[in-house]
Amino acid sequence: MKFIDTIKNIWKIEELKNRILVTLGLLLVYRLGAQVVLPGIDASKLASLGSQTQDGLLGLLNAFTGGAFANASVFALGIMPYISASIVVQLMGIAIPYLQKLQKEGESGRKKINQITRWLTIAITLIQGPGYIYNLFATLPASAFSTEISQTVFVVSSVIIISTGCVFAMWLGEKITDKGIGNGISLLIMVGIIATLPQSFVQNFSSRVSGEGGDMIMVLIELVIWFVIILASVLLVMAVRQIPVQYARRTAGGGYEKNVFGSRQYIPLKLNASGVMPIIFAQAIMFVPVAVAGLSDSETSQGVVAAFSDIFGFWYNLVFALLIIIFTYFYTAITVPTNKMADDLKRSGGFIPGIRPGSETSEYLDKIMSQITLPGSIFLALIAIFPAIAVKLLNVQQGWALFFGGTSLLIMVGVAIDTMQQVNSYLLNRHYDGLMKTGKNRKAVA
Repeated sequence: MKFIDTIKNIWKIEELKNRILVTLGLLLVYRLGAQVVLPGIDASKLASLGSQTQDGLLGLLNAFTGGAFANASVFALGIMPYISASIVVQLMGIAIPYLQKLQKEGESGRKKINQITRWLTIAITLIQGPGYIYNLFATLPASAFSTEISQTVFVVSSVIIISTGCVFAMWLGEKITDKGIGNGISLLIMVGIIATLPQSFVQNFSSRVSGEGGDMIMVLIELVIWFVIILASVLLVMAVRQIPVQYARRTAGGGYEKNVFGSRQYIPLKLNASGVMPIIFAQAIMFVPVAVAGLSDSETSQGVVAAFSDIFGFWYNLVFALLIIIFTYFYTAITVPTNKMADDLKRSGGFIPGIRPGSETSEYLDKIMSQITLPGSIFLALIAIFPAIAVKLLNVQQGWALFFGGTSLLIMVGVAIDTMQQVNSYLLNRHYDGLMKTGKNRKAVA
């Protein structure tokens, strides 16, 4: 079978094999850490915390942390503070000249931005940590906490441990990116999501076969819809529009021959150039209204809390979809350098037929990106809010509905494709067939 042959070829490439083993090892460390309960808490008395995180925003956060939130784990906050810090830094990069300067300094500037993001991550964990600890006091019975240490000592030590756990998770993600395969931060989120998938499916299956809201036929229908949504997500992540480019032939003197052009090439512009980042950004922002409104006891504030705590409600999904569209445009604008693409084409003697090189090419590429980003962002938003549709129309259990599109499925699909493409590049560079390519294996170059 081709798949078995591909696995054998992966194992033959020493560097790729080592990177995969490093990635799996670090992911295992992260999953083990998610099971380590904070010192001073009785792990057998966390049932009420598990009930609190079965649905709503806390249920989603628990899914992102792979159950660490409900386990009162040292990784209870997961990698989400780092995501929040990244969002803040990227947004500030629009308005703060210093950050704009760093963005243009290449590798050195990126290192400084990463350092700023790390420090901001620590600041965010020091803010969110106490909130999480006091939520434990409000949710768990008094007998769940050790009586051998004072409450003050427990709070301070737990906040330090949770903050350290978040920083350690951030370090694991960065090490996976540097020494492993794929984007480390995204992989940490993905494995957390996958960890909750089997349990969610079993719960929904049990509900269906027991006669509560359906039967085995509904289970099959749900699985068909699920695979269709996965296929749609894959198409969204991989769809591109090819822009034709012609190149003038160079003369021996370094100039170009008149009216003679070389072979035509193409610029691939993705329908969704920003990948899953708009989903992650929008999801992080959706926690803000509840946190801010929760500071007040007014009727209006409580209404906001109720509306934005229901992740399957109308207002939550409307705002969520709009944020995804906005962030898709924003992230595409900062990650697709049309000016640089136009300059590179001009320097290499290339041009888009009918478009003058230089500024007109840049404007043309901007126009094309705007045209394809709009349907791409709308499609992305529709897939993101499909779990709410599954709950309302198909009566799917909320835990399993999170995988019918939405943040969970798009992150899983996007990260899986990105990782496969990296593995694919290693295979093709060694003259093997890639994971996404059919055909007969070729001999490896010594």
